[in-house]
Amino acid sequence: WSYSTDTEWWKALRENAGQNQVAVEAMMDDDTEPLGYYRVLREIRDQMPRDAILCCEGSNTMDISRSVLPNYEARQRLDAGSFGTMGVGLGFALAAAVVHPDRKVVAVEGDSAFGFSGMEVEVACRHNLPITFIIINNNGIMMGASEFDPQNIPPSVYTINARYEKIIEAFGGKGYFVTSVGELGPAIRSAIENPKPCIVNVMIDPRAQRKPQKFQWLTR
Repeated sequence: WSYSTDTEWWKALRENAGQNQVAVEAMMDDDTEPLGYYRVLREIRDQMPRDAILCCEGSNTMDISRSVLPNYEARQRLDAGSFGTMGVGLGFALAAAVVHPDRKVVAVEGDSAFGFSGMEVEVACRHNLPITFIIINNNGIMMGASEFDPQNIPPSVYTINARYEKIIEAFGGKGYFVTSVGELGPAIRSAIENPKPCIVNVMIDPRAQRKPQKFQWLTR
């Protein structure tokens, strides 16, 4: 049994996919500062080796990465699947680097997700695992803020411009702090080529969002 690719359903699906691609490509090419998710993920896509093992963790970070960062081989991507589990990303990256020492491992983390298990970068440094950790930092959970009243800090807002890359430097790794599109490409390229464990801490617009979803259940 087969289902013809010439049906109205297939035609509508291809049309919607094409429209989505046009919308996403426009966001990936947007150099507006502060940066957004799509521009950062496009740079990762362009710099990442084709056979790299990709670990993605976080809400918007993980979800958006699935439509921007391609996979070319089976078992090449590790993330939380259909769950919103956080705290697994760094463990995935460490395991991948141990099992595949000949392949680059890139862990793309939201700043909230990194907070769950960020100190595991010490393990990467202790065992000299050349993992590139890229933190897409929006100063908070889902959405952060660029400033706040110290007497009235929302519970979902983190320290503004937190320097997470300094954590890995404490253990002998290399840290990069990125705030502009001009710094983005060179930092990611250098980190991926560096044999040391690295963190690239990329500041983005605290209000940056994913492409609007057609169905409410996609935003839960």
